[in-house]
Amino acid sequence: MRASPDTVGDTCPGCSGALGPRLPACLPGAGPWAPLPSWTLRGGGPPCLALPWGLPEESGEMQVGQRVEDLPTPAFTVDLDVVKKNAQEMVQRFRALGVNMRPHMKTHKTLEGGDLMTGGSRRRIVVSTLAEARFFADGGFDDILYAYPLPFDKVGECAALAERLESFHVLVDSHEALTLLKRRPLPGGKRWKVWLKIDCENGRAGLRHTDPAALKLARAIAEEPTELAGVYAHCGNSYHCQGVPEIQSVARATTERVLEFMQKLQEEGVPCPVASIGSTPSCSHPVPEMAALHEVHPGNYIFYDVQQMGIGSCQLKDVAVRVLTRVIGHYPHRNQLLVDCGWTGLSLHSLGQLPTGFALVEGHPNLKLVGMTQEHGRIELVTGELDWAQFPLGSLLALIPYHACATAAMHPAYYVHVKGQVVATWKPVRGW
Repeated sequence: MRASPDTVGDTCPGCSGALGPRLPACLPGAGPWAPLPSWTLRGGGPPCLALPWGLPEESGEMQVGQRVEDLPTPAFTVDLDVVKKNAQEMVQRFRALGVNMRPHMKTHKTLEGGDLMTGGSRRRIVVSTLAEARFFADGGFDDILYAYPLPFDKVGECAALAERLESFHVLVDSHEALTLLKRRPLPGGKRWKVWLKIDCENGRAGLRHTDPAALKLARAIAEEPTELAGVYAHCGNSYHCQGVPEIQSVARATTERVLEFMQKLQEEGVPCPVASIGSTPSCSHPVPEMAALHEVHPGNYIFYDVQQMGIGSCQLKDVAVRVLTRVIGHYPHRNQLLVDCGWTGLSLHSLGQLPTGFALVEGHPNLKLVGMTQEHGRIELVTGELDWAQFPLGSLLALIPYHACATAAMHPAYYVHVKGQVVATWKPVRGW
């Protein structure tokens, strides 16, 4: 049975709006006579609009024990053995280099995935949203880095987490953001733990590593009531690589730039305990120079995907996730199959530019997912005529996603299996 709102509390945990017979004011459709849907609120999830009101209680638990081929589709499946292997291998790589892991949670956004990536310690993680930060804090995690340029509207929420946790870190790349923190001192003499984001030719967030303003900002961060907790660089330019030599060239260059910046800090007398870089490609094939770093922060590696295969980060055997879909239509006049997975089950991230379209169809290299609408996918052969008997209506296909982070974000539950039998469901946090 689905739990009624009265069984989970009579106020919204985000806005404190009354539940009972009406929607709280924070929810779409709220009004004098808006009916409250009887869905279970997932404990530990984010408040208000981020709550999964549309996820019935029985959406995942009843599938435990089933075979994956019996799941309702589209279904996001996770091979537990592969996930464990990916997590363990990354830990081993950096243990050999003497470098700490601070894994990023943004790919899976689940407590279970966090346990695997931290080896059960539930310490030293990275998140990209405050919804994730709250979720993992509620789940017993600590030493959490909110690795996103500090949003001006979220300083109060960050302060609440910094006061609550032993160690909550924020990241800045502007004096304006730092000023907001200094105007909001933490109680009891606790100092804000602030990281400086530098750009080592990635071209997204951060001050250029050669910009004198970066040193000036680092010096300002180190003054009370803030402290410079670390320098953070993302090797996002490794996503343009093809093959291990190119990946390692980016990893080496980023490491050298960060270490050069750390040397400048030391020469200026600015204390900074941690230098951290990361991306799944650069950390899948680390270079010896990375041993001089203190931390790395990859994330996608727990699942891997077709994009990582193309870059050279991994092989097909390392990709832990699939989207299962069923054939729902035959259209001989256009030589196409219709399946029940559209972009809401896969995402449009690849833009259909793979030789096989928007994804790989496992076991069928000659099939191409040529197009998707919201709930439909169109599949045809790369060459030749379809053998309709090979793909009868109701038959199951497995799509290997181009970008696991984007595809996982489309699903309210992950079906975790061992050798095809569902052993658990993981429910990710959503929202910002």
